[in-house]
Amino acid sequence: MSDLQPTFILVRPQMGENIGAAARAMLNFSLTQMRLVDPRDGWPNPRAVAMASGAAGRVLDHAGVFPTLPEAIADCAYVFATTARGRELTKPVMTPERAMEHARALTASGQKVAVLFGPERAGLENEDVARANAIISVPVNPDFASLNLGQAVLLCAYEWMRQTGERPPEVVGMARTEFASLLEVEKLGDHYEERLSEAGFFFPPTKAEGMKLNLRNLWSRMPFTRADVQTLHGMLRQIVRHRDKG
Repeated sequence: MSDLQPTFILVRPQMGENIGAAARAMLNFSLTQMRLVDPRDGWPNPRAVAMASGAAGRVLDHAGVFPTLPEAIADCAYVFATTARGRELTKPVMTPERAMEHARALTASGQKVAVLFGPERAGLENEDVARANAIISVPVNPDFASLNLGQAVLLCAYEWMRQTGERPPEVVGMARTEFASLLEVEKLGDHYEERLSEAGFFFPPTKAEGMKLNLRNLWSRMPFTRADVQTLHGMLRQIVRHRDKG
């Protein structure tokens, strides 16, 4: 898997806690390839390890450390640079979503991809960005565009995993039940139609068929579970019992 994912490169990171937070964010989304360029407080950094919190420590254990950015990206075929500031450089500027979509296509063809993240105080320098093929710019509030290093890593890592398509955008939590069959919903409709007919609901007779059709359509539009069907049957039975007792 490691050969099919981008390498996240932290350029001159300043605080060990932020390096650890970046490692956690990466592993949250199954990314493990980290490189560090000239970390301010040296390496290894105990504060980074503490912040990585357990399993994410393995991202740090295997992180490559380089004195300069050119050395860190020497084996990469395509490099993205994350920045929130405007640049006087002619390059493609992509959202994290588009960038990670492109990264997947590149890695699928066997190319090594890197994503650069700048130091916390001011971000990447123009000299750093000039070495990249494209810029990643997060569409944030223009009046407060600064992102924490860990946040920036998290956004890109999330978009990388989201591109897999393995998880649907919406699922239903079934809570130990399953969807009702069409036959079960049909019988529920029969039950209500019978009791509503006894109560004189379908009136006047000239409109009865249209009312029954609307009711059937209502049942069919609802994604009932078996528990829902049983509850609705039970509610109706209790109403009838209460009526008969009176």
